[in-house]
Amino acid sequence: MSVLLETSAGDIVIDLLVDYAPKECENFLKLCKLKYYNFSPVHSIQQNFSFQTGDPLGPNSAQSDGGSSVWGLLDGTSKKSFPATFHPKLKHVERGTVSMATAPHPSDPDVRLAASQFLITLGDNTDYLDGKAAIFGTVVEGFDAIETINGAITDKEGYPLVDIRIKHTIILDDPFPDPNTLREPSQSPQPSKAQLATVRIADEDAADLDKEVDQDAAEKLRREREARAQALTLEMMGDLPFAEVKPPENILFVCKLNPVTGDDDLQLIFSRFGKILSCEIIREKKTGDSLQYAFIEFEEKSACEAAYFKMQGVLIDDRRIHVDFSQSVSKLADAWRGGENAKRKGRAGGRGGWGGVQNLEKWRKYRNEENQGDEDDYHYSMVYGEEEMRGRHQRQRGDDGHRSGPPGDSGRREEREMDTRNGREKDRRRDFRHRSRSQSPRKDGRRGGNDYYERRDTRDGSHRQDNYRHRDRRRDDYRDRTR
Repeated sequence: MSVLLETSAGDIVIDLLVDYAPKECENFLKLCKLKYYNFSPVHSIQQNFSFQTGDPLGPNSAQSDGGSSVWGLLDGTSKKSFPATFHPKLKHVERGTVSMATAPHPSDPDVRLAASQFLITLGDNTDYLDGKAAIFGTVVEGFDAIETINGAITDKEGYPLVDIRIKHTIILDDPFPDPNTLREPSQSPQPSKAQLATVRIADEDAADLDKEVDQDAAEKLRREREARAQALTLEMMGDLPFAEVKPPENILFVCKLNPVTGDDDLQLIFSRFGKILSCEIIREKKTGDSLQYAFIEFEEKSACEAAYFKMQGVLIDDRRIHVDFSQSVSKLADAWRGGENAKRKGRAGGRGGWGGVQNLEKWRKYRNEENQGDEDDYHYSMVYGEEEMRGRHQRQRGDDGHRSGPPGDSGRREEREMDTRNGREKDRRRDFRHRSRSQSPRKDGRRGGNDYYERRDTRDGSHRQDNYRHRDRRRDDYRDRTR
C-alpha cells in the first residue's frame, strides 16, 4: 500500500503501515483519491526536524479551516476530525517518518484529534513528536526531494519564500473499500481562487497551471530579463550611469558612409528634415580617417523619424547608406560623469578630478616628469628630492637638540663643540712639531708624522741605485766573457 506524491520539489513515495494505523491510512488514501491534497502548500518547515502539509489553503489564508478528514467531506462537518491512534511500536526514529498532525480534544485532553494535515520528519531521532503526531507511514523513495525541502529558504514562521506544493497524488495500492458517497474525479481539479491567492513566489509549473504560456512571449520575457541583467552589469562597471537609461529618440545613426563624405556634406543632406543640433562623423583618433559611420542629432523627434523612413538606402557619394535610431548612450554617460565629477570637485574644494585622482600626492622617489627639460635631464635623479635635502642638516641638528636638551641651548652647544675640536687640533700639531725636533728619525721606530714617508723615499732611492750598479756589473762581465 503506497502513495506517490508529486511535489514541486520532487516525487515522494510513501509506504503506509495499514496494520498499525488503519484509520489514519484509510483517511489518507481516500483524501488522495479525492485529489484533496492537490495544490496544498508545504509549510512549517523546521530544518532537520520536520515539515507539514495537507491543508488545501495553508495557514496563511484567512479562509482556511485547517483541513478536514474524508468523513467530514462525505458526511458533514461533524466528522471533520477523528481520534488518532498511537501504536506503542511506532516511534519517530528515522528520517522520512510520516505521521498525522493532531490537536488535543476540547473536552478530553488525553484524546488527540486528526484531520487531513500530516508531517514528514527531516531528521533522525525526532522523538519529541511521539505522542503528538500519529505515525502511519514511511518514505521509501524521494529523499532528494525531502533534502530540497529541508534546504528551502523560509520566513520566521517556517513558510518557504518560493512556494513548495503538492501537484498530484497517485495511489499505487488501496486495500480499503470506498465509501458509498465517494466519487473519484476523472481528472485533477484546477486550483481555486482562494488557493491561487496564497501563492507567494510561484515555481514555473505552478505559475502555468491556469494558462498556457506562449513560446514567443516566454522568449520575449527571457530576453528582457537578460537585457536587464546586462544593463545592471554595465552600471556596476561604470559604463552606464544607471541600468534604466534609454538612448535619446532624436538621434539618428548613419553607417556605410563613403570615407570622403564630410560632416558638412552629411549635415546639408539631412537638414531638409529639420533643424540639426549636431552632425558628427566618427573618426580614428590618430589618423583622422573616417570610420564610415555618424550620429545626427535633430532638434525634434519627428524630424528624426522622417529622416529614418526617407533616407534608408539612399545613395551618397556612390555609397548606399543605412540609417537607424541610435542606441548609444555615450553622451548621456559623459554628461552624467561630468556632473558627478563637478560635484566631487566642489566637495574637494576645487581639487582633483574623477575621484580626486589628480589631487593625489606624488611620490618623491620617482622623477617629476612635469619638470623635465631642465639641466637635470641628463642626470639621474636622487631618491630624495631637493625640498627634502634642503635644510636636512638643520633638521637633524634640531632633532639632536630636541633629544639632548632644550632648543634654546643648541647654538651655545654648537659653539662649545667647535672650540673643543679646534683646541684638540692645535694640541695635536704642537706635539708633532715637538717630537720632530727632539728625536732622530733613525732612532724613532714609530711610523708617525712625516718621518715615515721621508725614510720610505730614502729607502726607495737607495734600492734603485743598487739595482743600477748590479745591472752595469752584469753587463761588464758579459762583455769580458765574449772577448
